[in-house]
Amino acid sequence: MSKATKKAVKKTFDPKVFLANLGPGKTSLKFRGGQTVYAQGDVADSVFYIQEGKVKLTVVSKEGKEAVVAILEAGQFFGEGCLNGQTLRIATTKTMEGSQIVAITKKAMIVTLGKEPKFSEMFMAYLLTRNNRIEEDLIDQLFNSSERRLARLLLLLANFGTEGKPQPIDTKISQETLADMIGTTRSRVSFFMNKFRKLGFISYNGKIEVHHSLLHAVLHEKPQVKGDE
Repeated sequence: MSKATKKAVKKTFDPKVFLANLGPGKTSLKFRGGQTVYAQGDVADSVFYIQEGKVKLTVVSKEGKEAVVAILEAGQFFGEGCLNGQTLRIATTKTMEGSQIVAITKKAMIVTLGKEPKFSEMFMAYLLTRNNRIEEDLIDQLFNSSERRLARLLLLLANFGTEGKPQPIDTKISQETLADMIGTTRSRVSFFMNKFRKLGFISYNGKIEVHHSLLHAVLHEKPQVKGDE
């Protein structure tokens, strides 16, 4: 192969193709809904990429209290903490539905990040987006009411603000899970969901449909219930 041909091959590297195809250090895994990918305290030695399905990240405190940290979908990574010196998992990850996941060893990730600028760029963009989301979640928890936190979470789960049309929210994401994610009780979530439905912000049709009116309310009207914390 000539140098010119090698350069051409190098330029055609596609991160999505790399993640879709198996190779050294990569394993394709299939999970049923409710299966654990890894548990809090497990050895952290791989990064995972979701090809299909949804994954829930939870953390358990020393007192035994469980909190839902995030819900991840196809096209997202998790377990990347191993690249930053994390030796043990700090969260538990479980599938919420049938999922296809690629496991990439720490070594393979480091090699690819060093050799493939396009992959490195894509992964860095993901990390920055994830970091921004974490910061926004922290601010949300500190300064907003649980009603407003729920409204924002529904918009995020429906993919408002991203390319393409908003997506319906699967009812497999229970009210208990929503309550865990915003730091309130299931009864409060149920109350707010009924309120949003009556106001026309959401509707139920097998799945939860989130309407643009909820986004308008969050941006301009700041929905809040008297006595809410």
